[in-house]
Amino acid sequence: MAKSGVNELDPNPTVAVLKKELQRLVKAIVEDSSSDDEIGFIDKANQTLQALKDLKKDGKKQRSIKKLNDNSTSVWSLCPNEFRCPISKELMRDPVIVSTGQTYDRPFIQKWLKAGNRICPKTQQVLSHTILTPNYLVREMIAQWCKNLGVQFPGPVSYTDEDGLTEADRDLFLSLLKKMSSTQAEQKEAARTLRSLTKRMPSFRALFGESLDSIPQLLTPLCQTKAQTEVHPDLQEDLITTLLNLSIHDNNKKLVAETPMVIPLLLDALRFGTIETRTNAAATLFTLSALDSNKSLIGKSGGLKPLIDLLDEGHQLAMKDVASAIFNLCIQHENKARAVRDGAVRVLLNKIKNRVHVDELLAILAMLSSNQKAVEEMGDLGAVSCLLSLIKETNCARNKENCIAVLYTICYYDRTKWKEMREEESKYGTLSQVAQNGTSRAKRKANGILDRLNRAINLTHTA
Repeated sequence: MAKSGVNELDPNPTVAVLKKELQRLVKAIVEDSSSDDEIGFIDKANQTLQALKDLKKDGKKQRSIKKLNDNSTSVWSLCPNEFRCPISKELMRDPVIVSTGQTYDRPFIQKWLKAGNRICPKTQQVLSHTILTPNYLVREMIAQWCKNLGVQFPGPVSYTDEDGLTEADRDLFLSLLKKMSSTQAEQKEAARTLRSLTKRMPSFRALFGESLDSIPQLLTPLCQTKAQTEVHPDLQEDLITTLLNLSIHDNNKKLVAETPMVIPLLLDALRFGTIETRTNAAATLFTLSALDSNKSLIGKSGGLKPLIDLLDEGHQLAMKDVASAIFNLCIQHENKARAVRDGAVRVLLNKIKNRVHVDELLAILAMLSSNQKAVEEMGDLGAVSCLLSLIKETNCARNKENCIAVLYTICYYDRTKWKEMREEESKYGTLSQVAQNGTSRAKRKANGILDRLNRAINLTHTA
C-alpha cells in the first residue's frame, strides 16, 4: 500500500500539495478497491478534502482583507454610525471630545472652530471652551473593530494639525498654564518657556485662542499680588512679552484686549516694570490698537497717560514703540482729546525741539493739530519757530509736509502767529520754497498759508 505523500507534521500545507495528495488517494481508492485499507484511504481523502476546503476559505478571506486594505472606502462604508464623525460622516481617525461632551474627528472639528464657529455642530450648544480632548475609549473601540475586520486602524499615532502641533505640544501647553498657579519658581520657568514658544511658533499663539481661560491662567501670577511692585521683575517681563507675542496673531487681538485684566496689567507694567517690560507693554498696546474697537477700549482705560509719561522720560529703548502706540491710538478722534488732556503736546514739542525721533513724533503732532485745544497749546509753547526751523534744516519731504500741516492749522486758528510767519517768509522764503518743491499736500497747505497772510496784508492796506 502506498504511503501518504502529505507530511502530517506540516501545519501549513499548500493548495498544490493537498490537491496532489487528494489525487493520489482517489486513485488508490479506485484502483485498489479490494484492499483492506480502502476505508483508511477514504477517511484520509475526506480529511485532505476538508483541509483543502479550509485553505481555500482562508485564501478567500485574505484576498478580501487585502482588497479592503487597498480600498479604504470599502472599510469606511462598513463602520457603525457611532464610529462616524458627525461632521464628515466618515470613520473617525482621531476622535476628540468638545466641551459639550460630543465626539468628532479632530481635523473636521478644528476646521469648524477655525472658521469662527463657537457652537457644537451636533447639539447647537455654545462651547464653553474650544480645547479638544482625545477620546481614547472611542479610539480603542474603533481600533478593535478594525482588528476584528482584519484591517489596520488608520488613526495617527501622533496627530499633527495644519499648524504643526502634536498632542504632546498641547499637553505641554496645558501643563505650563497649570504651573502658573504653582510656586514662584515653577511660574518663572513656565513663563520663560511660554515666552519662547509663543515667539518661535505661531501655532502656540493660536492655542491661546482656543479657550477663554488660557489668558487669565497665564496672568495668574500678576493678579495674585496686591501691588505690582511686588511682582518679580523677570516674571513680569516674561508674561508681558508673552502677551506681546500673542497679540501679534490677528485672531488674538480682540480676545487679548477684551480679557478684563489685560489692559490694567499692561498699564501697570508701563508704570512699574523694568524698561524692557515697559517697552514690551507699549509694543503690546501698539499691536492691539490695530483694531478700532481696541483703540477705544485702551483709550477709555486710561492707556494714553502712562504712554505719554514714558515718552517724556525719553528711554531710547522704549521711544519707538511708545510713539507707535500713541500714533495708532490717536487715529481715533476721542483719543486725540485724551492725549491733549494728558499732556502730549508739551512732551512732543520738547522732544522735537531736541531733535529726538522727529519723524515719528512730528507725525503725531500733525495728527493732534486737528484738535483746537492742541493748536492753542502749540502756539503758546513756541511751535511756530520750532517747525519753521525744522523745515529749513530737514531734507525729509514727509517731515516738511507735517510741519506745514501743523503751521496751517495754527495759521487758521491763531492770528497772533501771522506776524512771525510773515517775518520768516520775508527773510527766508521758507513757505514759498515748500509751496514750490514740497509734496502735493505740502504745496497745498503752504499756498493756503501764503494766501491767508497775503489777504491779511491787503486788508490792512485797504483799511
